[in-house]
Amino acid sequence: MQKIICFAQLLKFRLSVTVVFSAVCGYILASNELSEGILIKLIFGGFLVVGSANTFNQIIERKYDGMMKRTKDRPLPKNNLGVYQSVVFGLITGLLGIYLLSLINPYCSYYGLASIILYVFCYTPMKRFSPISIFIGAIPGAIPYLLGWVAAYPEEQGFQMASGILFAIQFFWQFPHFIAIAWVQHEDYKRAGFKMMIGGEKGSFAAVVSIVTSVLLMIVSVSPFFWKVPNLSISIVGLVICLMFNFVFIFKSINLLIKQNDSSAKKLMIYSFIYLPMIQLLLIVDKYYITI
Repeated sequence: MQKIICFAQLLKFRLSVTVVFSAVCGYILASNELSEGILIKLIFGGFLVVGSANTFNQIIERKYDGMMKRTKDRPLPKNNLGVYQSVVFGLITGLLGIYLLSLINPYCSYYGLASIILYVFCYTPMKRFSPISIFIGAIPGAIPYLLGWVAAYPEEQGFQMASGILFAIQFFWQFPHFIAIAWVQHEDYKRAGFKMMIGGEKGSFAAVVSIVTSVLLMIVSVSPFFWKVPNLSISIVGLVICLMFNFVFIFKSINLLIKQNDSSAKKLMIYSFIYLPMIQLLLIVDKYYITI
């Protein structure tokens, strides 16, 4: 039983569920006729692919995880699992996830494989060299929307104006989100040698980047209202609600610039967790239920 719990910890359940939720939202927004079969394959295939990426991330960072308070109790630093066991587990979950996605269509499996490669072989090692890792990590972090979209539109290979806007929403969201996390966890990251803070140290530069990307996030998220995009639209009611969510995000980023303390960073981090699913649900509710 203890081993099962340890393997489950490698998957990072909450993070994996959050990512899969984005893929499901992308599919629901793209599709006019939902398929239970596709949804099930997308959920389980996406979960296993993300879990595989998380597993290999922990294998690579096992020594550094043991140096940080937040991660020192993970299975590999605690020697509750061996590297070989974890590699086998990561391969099985990754291959099974890609296979399930391929049953939807080949392009879903391509996006799944691309997300693993970018996360494990680009984002993970770059964290020890430069904060540019946030930019690199934002790409696989935003792929789930494309994964969900291509599940509904395989003939377009995921490249549509609407899917691009959804990708951009999740892409820009990750900057204030990760800046806030890097700020709160700065000492822990430094102890392990991770260079996650934009600008090197806590300060105005990171806060300004958070403000700029929050503004870009707002522009992208409301763009379907002003620019009529096929398969993605926002009503007047949806626009007002979307602007409210975004103004709060921008305000919290400005607050970080003004106060430059852990408390304001933590508030930004907590709100970032609230913001994304709320915007995703808003777009879905707006599509199916709001007509004004």
